[in-house]
Amino acid sequence: MKDSNENWFSDWFNTSYYHMLYKNRDESEAELFIEHLLNFLNLDASAHVLDVACGKGRHSFKINQLGYNVTGIDLSENSIEIAQKKANNSLSFAVHDMRDPYKNNAFDVVLNLFTSFGYFNDDIDNERVLKAVSANLKAEGTFVLDFLNSKKVVAELVPYEEKNINGITFKISKTFENHVIQKKIEFTDHERDYSFTERVTAFSKSDLAELFEKTSLKISNYFGNYDLDEFNEATSERLIMVAKK
Repeated sequence: MKDSNENWFSDWFNTSYYHMLYKNRDESEAELFIEHLLNFLNLDASAHVLDVACGKGRHSFKINQLGYNVTGIDLSENSIEIAQKKANNSLSFAVHDMRDPYKNNAFDVVLNLFTSFGYFNDDIDNERVLKAVSANLKAEGTFVLDFLNSKKVVAELVPYEEKNINGITFKISKTFENHVIQKKIEFTDHERDYSFTERVTAFSKSDLAELFEKTSLKISNYFGNYDLDEFNEATSERLIMVAKK
C-alpha cells in the first residue's frame, strides 16, 4: 500500500488519481470568479500575473484568454506537463516550489487560488510562501489568496463518503484535529491498494492576518465567495484576501 508523508502534496498531486477524483470541478464557477476578480483589480493591460500552485492551469488559461501575460508555477510535474500543452507567447508554466521566490520583483499580481495554501506541517513554511509571494511582486503589486472558510468547513465536516469514478471506489474520511483538516483517500485499482492523505491547516481570518503581518503584505480586502460578497465567518463559502506589497 502506498501511503503519504509530510510532503503528501508532492505525491498525491502528481498522480492520475488526483485528477480523476477532482475532474468534475465547476469550470464555469472558476471562470466567473476570475472575471469578477479581474474586474475588481482593474489591472493595466500590460500586467504580468503569477499563478502560484496553478495545477493544470485552469485559472491561468482564463486569465490569459482575457488578455494578460500569465506564468503558472506548480510543484507537480504531471500537472505542469498537462498545462504546458496550452502554453503560448504570453502564457508559460514551470515546475517550482512556492516556498521559494520564482522571479524577484517581476509580477504585478500573484494569485494563490482554490485552497492551495496551508499544506505544510510547519508554520515557518507557510510564512515562507507569503515571503516568496512578496519577493515575486513588484512594488505596489497585489496578492490574492483564495482560501477555504475553515470555521464553516469544520462545522459542516462530512466524516465519511464514497465516490465511484471510472470504476474505482474512492473511500474518503475527513477529520479535524490539532488545527488541521485531514482527508484520507483510500481505493483499490488493478488489485493494488492506495492511500493518500490531504492536510490543510484550518487557518481562520485572524490566523491569516497574523501570518501576513510577518511579511510586507498589507491586507486591503476580504471577500466571502466567488461573487466577491462580504466575508462572514459563519456563512461564507470562501475566505478571499487581497493584499498589497
